[in-house]
Amino acid sequence: MTGNSSSSTFWKMMRKHRVLLLMTVPGILYFLINNYLPMFGVIIAFKDLNYAKGILGSDWVGFKNFEFLFQTDRAYLITRNTVLYNALFIFINVILGVGVAILLNELKKKLMSRFYQSIILLPYLLSAVIVSYLVFSFLSVEYGFVNKLILEPLGLDGITWYSEPKYWPYILTIVNVWKSVGYFSIIYLAAIVGIDAEYYEAATLDGASKWQQVRSITFPLIIPVVMIMTLLQVGKIFNADFGLFYQVPMNSGALMSATDVIDTYVYRALMQMGDVGMASAAGLYQSVLGFLLIFGVNYIVRKINSDHALF
Repeated sequence: MTGNSSSSTFWKMMRKHRVLLLMTVPGILYFLINNYLPMFGVIIAFKDLNYAKGILGSDWVGFKNFEFLFQTDRAYLITRNTVLYNALFIFINVILGVGVAILLNELKKKLMSRFYQSIILLPYLLSAVIVSYLVFSFLSVEYGFVNKLILEPLGLDGITWYSEPKYWPYILTIVNVWKSVGYFSIIYLAAIVGIDAEYYEAATLDGASKWQQVRSITFPLIIPVVMIMTLLQVGKIFNADFGLFYQVPMNSGALMSATDVIDTYVYRALMQMGDVGMASAAGLYQSVLGFLLIFGVNYIVRKINSDHALF
C-alpha cells in the first residue's frame, strides 16, 4: 500500500507540474547531448586509437597514455602553474567582483549603471586573439605603449617583455582580471539587487552607515551565490584558459616556464605527435581531479555551515 501511495503521489506531482517539467526538457536534452553522451569517449584515454579499427576495435593500452603526462620533468611545472594561476584568479575575481557589484548597486541613475555594466562586461566578450594583440600593443619591444611612452621618457631601458618570464605572472593576472571581473560583478549584482530593500530601510532607521549595511546585510545574503560561483570555478581549477596562456604570450618559448599549463602543454605535444589517446588521458586527468575537488570543497563548505548552525 505504501508503495502504491508513493507512486500515486509521484504521478500527481508530475501532472501538477507538467508545464514546468516540459520547460526543463530543452535543458535536459542539451546536457544529455553535450555533456553525458560524449562521456563514452573516455575510453579513448585507455586505447591506442586506430581510425581504421574505430574506437571499440582499437588496441587497449591501459594507463600507457597517462605516462605521456607524468614521465616528464615538466609535469610538476605545468600542474603547479595551472593550479596556482587558477587559485589566484578565483581569489581576486571574487573580491573584485563583489566590490564592483556593490559599487554598481550604489549608482542611483539606472542609465549610468547600465552603461558601466556594459563597459566592464565588454572585455569578457572579446576573443583571446583580439586580447593578445591588445596586450601586444602595450608590450611590443619596438612600438609598445609601455616602452615608448612610459619607460623611455623616464630614461629607463625598454623591456623585452616576450623574453622575460618573471613579468608574466603579473601580466596574465591583470589580463584575466580585466577580462573576467565584469562578468562576475554582473552575477553578484543580480544577487544584490534581489535583496529585499526593507533590510536596508530598517538599517538606515537604526543609524547604520553604508559600510555597516554592506557588512551586515549585503555580504551575508550574497554568500550563497559567492559559494556557488567559487565551487564552479574550483571544479575547473585544473583546466586553464587556453586562450589566455597560449594566445596572450604569443606562444613564446622563452616564457614557457611562467605561462605553460596543462592545456597548452598537451596542445603543443599533440601538434608534434598527433596522439588523440594522450590528449584524452590528459582531459580525463583534469576532469577527475576537478570532480574530486568539487566534492572536497563542497564537503568543507557544508561542514562550516553545519558548525555555524550549532551556534
